[in-house]
Amino acid sequence: MKKHYCEFDKNLYVGPSLKNVPLVKWKMQHGAGQISVYAICKAMNPSDQLDIIHCGVLTQKYYRNHPVHVYGLASGYSEALDTVVTISRRASECGMDGDLLGFLETMGVQE
Repeated sequence: MKKHYCEFDKNLYVGPSLKNVPLVKWKMQHGAGQISVYAICKAMNPSDQLDIIHCGVLTQKYYRNHPVHVYGLASGYSEALDTVVTISRRASECGMDGDLLGFLETMGVQE
């Protein structure tokens, strides 16, 4: 079985300026870094919910054996922040204020 550096959520949030999403996903799964791509991932710290990580960090050997779960992709850090705000707003609309992970894992479907 092949090991990948990350796994993507079936309801992946993608920033509006990110181009060629299938290629970006393939490169990230195979450990190829990209200049301006940021991933919104499940936090490694149990007291946090989400991390915004530059995709170049995910090329480290550690992530080959411990892949992260990616909930969103964005082109640039500010777009990644906007995506987290969008996730937070949608969670709030569903009555899950402050429970971003619970929202993403149960009903994170995009409109």
